[in-house]
Amino acid sequence: MDKYYTIEKHTQILIALMKFHKIRKVVVSPGATNVCFVGSLQQDPYFQLYSSVDERSAAFIACGLAAESGEPVALSCTGSTASRNYVPGLTEAFYRKLPILAITATQHPGRVGNAYAQVIDRSRQMNDMVMESILVDCIYTEEDEWACSVAVNKALIALRKNGGGPVHINLVTTYSKDFSAKELPKVKGISYTADFSAMPALDSFKRIAVLTGVHPKWSPELTEMVDEFCHLYNGVVLMNHASNYKGKYGVNHALVISMQQYSSPLTNADLVIYIGSIPRYISGMKNPDCVMWRVNPDGEIRDPERRLTHVFAMDELAFFRYYVELNQDKVQAQNPGSEYAGLWQEEYNRILSQAPDLPFSNVWVAQNTINRFPADSVLHIAGSNTARSWNFFKLPDSIECYSNDGTMGIDGQMSALIGESLANPQKLHFGVVGDLTFFYDMNSLGNRHIGNNLRLIVVNNGKGTEFRIYKHPANAFGEEANQFMAAAGHFGNQSPELIKHYVQDLGYEYLSAATKEEYLEKAERFLTPELTEKPMVFEIFTDSTDESDAIYAMDHIVKDSKGIAKEMIKSIAGEKGVSAVKRLLKR
Repeated sequence: MDKYYTIEKHTQILIALMKFHKIRKVVVSPGATNVCFVGSLQQDPYFQLYSSVDERSAAFIACGLAAESGEPVALSCTGSTASRNYVPGLTEAFYRKLPILAITATQHPGRVGNAYAQVIDRSRQMNDMVMESILVDCIYTEEDEWACSVAVNKALIALRKNGGGPVHINLVTTYSKDFSAKELPKVKGISYTADFSAMPALDSFKRIAVLTGVHPKWSPELTEMVDEFCHLYNGVVLMNHASNYKGKYGVNHALVISMQQYSSPLTNADLVIYIGSIPRYISGMKNPDCVMWRVNPDGEIRDPERRLTHVFAMDELAFFRYYVELNQDKVQAQNPGSEYAGLWQEEYNRILSQAPDLPFSNVWVAQNTINRFPADSVLHIAGSNTARSWNFFKLPDSIECYSNDGTMGIDGQMSALIGESLANPQKLHFGVVGDLTFFYDMNSLGNRHIGNNLRLIVVNNGKGTEFRIYKHPANAFGEEANQFMAAAGHFGNQSPELIKHYVQDLGYEYLSAATKEEYLEKAERFLTPELTEKPMVFEIFTDSTDESDAIYAMDHIVKDSKGIAKEMIKSIAGEKGVSAVKRLLKR
């Protein structure tokens, strides 16, 4: 019977990505646990195989091959002590920065430490032996397959990254005897670029989205260059408040992609360029052929949307300047501006203009406050429901915004606000937090360095309202979710006195509101542009049902027939049902 590739999917992915990254030469040592890998390579004419019985010798042969050919060279050996004999050669490769890929085969990792024959622990490596070490395990789900592909790409990129060096892959095997796979799977290779000698072309991309996550203050030069890039290449900047982009081509896309019964036709970009840190909101692109490029000096592989194809280890300004200067003369005369950004901004304004009357809630407070902040002040928004509520609405350009979006946790939101306020005592710093977030970090308000430029909104609904929002999994438990999941009833159970007395005793001016009318009346004082004698705390009492209803209303402003069908099926049959509907609608 003819032999082709092993049916082990993770081994197929490794082989396919070796081809993508142009790793052709392999020095093979005999064994049983590497039969699936080696047997697959033997029938593929792309690979050049060399045999070496002694693994110590094999590693040095690989060093010689790599040094003379200028190509990366792979090694393959079985489990047990065979891999230990690679140590001298890999150490040599480490100090010479030779791109040697050591692929050591292994049995199921759970067998380590359980007295299985020929099973040793390779989970830790010597400091000066390899640049990267990963485990490539069996694949059972789509997420396993994606994670395997990302990890292997990361390892193979490390062979050449930052001057290059040896890399280790511990490859699990099931000892399959089935070599019937005639083709390798389609894989997503990730390219790494650290200079301008091999920058990919943009000619094939008709619509480009720049997705910016948490981002430090933008320099005027970077803003100007991103705007010029969008102008030349029909681009839009998809942002949230913590992105701090203040240019001409931005849109708060969270409102658009949050629609539960409507899918915007604008989610069809060909390319998403991801800059900044953690993106609170994904791009929401529905185009299956859309790819993502990540631009960051750290050069790390980050694939939040599972569409990453390029990583550019360079400064954002340098990246955008390269493409602007590349085509500026040719394109500028033909392109009056970004049509794509204009369509996104029109879509956002169209949806927001149809927003219904909302109940008294975090969303309503955001809607009736965000345009009233004093010019040139700073806003800090906490996570979960607060961030969601405030990112529905556009923040004035003069307002800077921060959030603990690096981890998006409950910790330290007020402490971070305090730190921000201390950096510039003459600038007003506003914060918005929920009640659990407040009590989690309440000791910070007693810090003696706090000045009169700090003002805090506490939205108190007596629980973690995030867990009672209509679309949160915990809300399926109804009122039972309050006991533990939403942690209701703690901290005075919406006591009108607890926070009041605490902050007043600490020297704060205290305000409160439980209705829209009360809020609008007290907001005049809270939002005064002058520095007041004391810092302020404004406590807003809301109900979690109103909070959920407000989010539901914002998520259902516009709708179409496909969106209605999708949400209906999802509520009945879950995500699998949605997939079935999509297939039917395509017919």
